[in-house]
Amino acid sequence: MPDSLITQDMRSILGKTLETVVSYPVSASDIRKWATAVYYPDPPPAQYCDEEYAATTRHGGIVAPDEFNPFAWGARSRELAVPREGLDDGPTKPEERAGVSPPATSHTLNGGLEYEFSDVPVRPGDVITSTSAIVEYKEREGRLGLMLFTTIETRYVNQRDELVRAQRMTLIRY
Repeated sequence: MPDSLITQDMRSILGKTLETVVSYPVSASDIRKWATAVYYPDPPPAQYCDEEYAATTRHGGIVAPDEFNPFAWGARSRELAVPREGLDDGPTKPEERAGVSPPATSHTLNGGLEYEFSDVPVRPGDVITSTSAIVEYKEREGRLGLMLFTTIETRYVNQRDELVRAQRMTLIRY
């Protein structure tokens, strides 16, 4: 059994952008459709759909729910740190997206998601850019051997470079 699953190449990519995705401009209709789906079968709150009412709120207009996905209807552009040439069309390990060999593991589990929402809402007209990077590796001995905990952070900013939200996903590999 190896002393560590983390190679020097893996350490070298910590904090480096793996992927950048840019949304189409968010429309009021996108926000309304998302809120309608999320709150169904109840009607969505007026701040997401009614322009007149939304103008009277602290936001001064329609805003998206915190969990709104600006990429639900596709992305305007997607740029990988390493082009996918030579990779199959299936899911790839995050290290492969950075051009380094992944750890010698055979199983992957979702270790959870954490979200941090800022006070900056998504509004109609916003263009959201997300960037993802591996920000941490941790190891721990488990019943089945050495486990690798990989944390990938995705930051979502608007066209003014204001943070809208951050997401941290943990992968457990062994």
